[in-house]
Amino acid sequence: MVKVIAVANQKGGVAKTTTVQSLGVAMAQEGRRVLLVDLDPQACLTYSFGFDPDGLGISLHDVLVGRATLGDVMQPVPGVAGLSLAPATIDLAGAEVHLSSRTGREHVLARALLPVLDDFDAALIDCPPSLGVLTINGLTAAEAVVVPLQCEALSNRGVGQLLETIEDVRQFANEKLRVLGLIATMFDSRTTHARKVLCEVEDRYGLQLFEPPVPKSVRFAEAPGLGRSVLQHAPSSPGAVAYRTLSMRVYDAMQIA
Repeated sequence: MVKVIAVANQKGGVAKTTTVQSLGVAMAQEGRRVLLVDLDPQACLTYSFGFDPDGLGISLHDVLVGRATLGDVMQPVPGVAGLSLAPATIDLAGAEVHLSSRTGREHVLARALLPVLDDFDAALIDCPPSLGVLTINGLTAAEAVVVPLQCEALSNRGVGQLLETIEDVRQFANEKLRVLGLIATMFDSRTTHARKVLCEVEDRYGLQLFEPPVPKSVRFAEAPGLGRSVLQHAPSSPGAVAYRTLSMRVYDAMQIA
């Protein structure tokens, strides 16, 4: 059974944060206890839930530099029972510098998670769009990785680079790490290119592609400014419906991994 999932792709703009938020909300709405960890200094996940990253007195940065525990910084997400967030601030960029010179730096988040994991059914880590120390921490803390993939050639190419990093982490820091699967995001079924990339990705990398693909929608752009997920903002929209189905399939895969 897998409990901790890192959602990672070093290419920005592939709906990684939206995927973490939507899967987390959907799992919580199904009655799960879910922890979301915002490991990105841009703090987009934190902002998307209505928190002001600039106004937080304590955040994940304090955990990574040893000034607080994860239990100290976790916040309940308003309007979503069972969902908690370990928020980020721009200070996380400083934590990356701090960790770079620290012995055992790749294991800091994993150690921080241990005391709280029994309180949750699942934990999802929103990794930064890079392959730096923070992302390595996320991959080392996780048991499996879910990769959001935009259906275009450059995003497809980035998956190969990410898989090389995952293999490095597996060899040197976390031998149990595996890729749980891919999620196709911002999918436009009207374009031949998107359909072609979708058909090729499973064969190219030998990885499971979770269905259905998440369609492009303006609803995803609207939701963060309201401090809500698309499942709360537009619960009947095609994107929200897709993420509900995906959350069940990802959670089922976690149970048998």
